[in-house]
Amino acid sequence: MTIEDLYSRYEEIIPDFKEFMNILQKPQRLSIRSNTLKCKRETILNFLNDFKLKPLRFYNDGYVIENGSGIGNHFTHQLGYIYIQEIASMIPVIVLDPKPEDIVLDLCAAPGSKTTQISQLMGNKSLIVANEVDYKRLSSLIHNVKKCSLFNESLISIPGEKIGDILPNYFDKILLDAPCSAEGTIRKSKKILYHWGIKNIQKMSRIQKGLIVSAFRALKPGGIIIYSTCTIAPEENEGVIDYLLNKFPEAEILPININDFKCRSGINQWQKMNYDARVKNCVRILSQDNDTAPFFIAKITKL
Repeated sequence: MTIEDLYSRYEEIIPDFKEFMNILQKPQRLSIRSNTLKCKRETILNFLNDFKLKPLRFYNDGYVIENGSGIGNHFTHQLGYIYIQEIASMIPVIVLDPKPEDIVLDLCAAPGSKTTQISQLMGNKSLIVANEVDYKRLSSLIHNVKKCSLFNESLISIPGEKIGDILPNYFDKILLDAPCSAEGTIRKSKKILYHWGIKNIQKMSRIQKGLIVSAFRALKPGGIIIYSTCTIAPEENEGVIDYLLNKFPEAEILPININDFKCRSGINQWQKMNYDARVKNCVRILSQDNDTAPFFIAKITKL
């Protein structure tokens, strides 16, 4: 399968499709997040004097490294002073906006990039419950939590679909960075070309619907869920949010605004499917707008 074969199905929902395809051919920019739980930002930047860093305008702890070859072996990475994280991947936690007093759930937490980012924004206070059901991936979560010096985490391994029944109306904020078909990872790796398929998208959509229902049940009234994927498929994005809205009348979709970062609205129609009008409040992050991976984000509350 070629890149054109995979992404051609989305031409009708991406007006500047040629620009989108052109940037997918380019390597992904290398970006990092400074870990202020472990070291002051100014000290970290001094340690990285040999690298050319470009700050991200929308996030004080995010940077693009323009000469980042070897950063994975640098002592700042080995000691957890920095975390290598794709730019768009930082956005869901920024939109979640966890506070030091919040009780937070990271429903699908491994390998820990967003878990550690959440704890950082919470100042290592209160409680973040990091759940990962896959034992193989759980080891990477444990490693990163320790390396980044988290003190406010509790690691659990429970099927995500059951958490809403075990801890109903419990969490102030929930991140559901859902397992997905990972179409947005193409600039990092071409592996997606070898396992992508419509059946996989449909399978992921079923899993995502079970997870978002569980997350919604676990959310306190007035709380916030951020649902995100690194895929373009509407079946895994707007289709999942539409399913939630139909199932729970008390679910509402809130608008998302990110300063100095371009986002596009969610879509209402896809292949003869009409979605709830409120999915327009979701955002699509496309690679050509900010030179990032594609992402989808929805901000949900329980009335």
